[in-house]
Amino acid sequence: MEITADNRLRRLIVVGDRVLVKPKNPSDRTNSGLYLPPTVHEKEQVQSGYVIKVGPGYPIPTPAEDEPWKETEEKVKYMPLQAQEGDLAIYLQRNAVELEYEGEKYLIVPQSAILLLERSENLFE
Repeated sequence: MEITADNRLRRLIVVGDRVLVKPKNPSDRTNSGLYLPPTVHEKEQVQSGYVIKVGPGYPIPTPAEDEPWKETEEKVKYMPLQAQEGDLAIYLQRNAVELEYEGEKYLIVPQSAILLLERSENLFE
């Protein structure tokens, strides 16, 4: 699912070093053809999903001024995250926070819980 002007995901703002992930639909069968209940997949420690939105990153502290009477602009600078929209992320499930938005299941995952990213041009096809 991509973010377009007509969907409501555009209104969401991800804060800090967090990433909004749409969980990938896991296979509900084993290699031998047995069907697995949904709780089996939820208890797995490592999950995968598509990165939908990313936060601004880690805030960088501003250096202290030698002249405290001087007015300064409070512009916060951020170190950007490695994750980008459209990446396939493999992350630790225990650090993810599950939420439902507009009938869809999403996860908010901190950057530190992401183990691996796969970046491809045609990942959603």
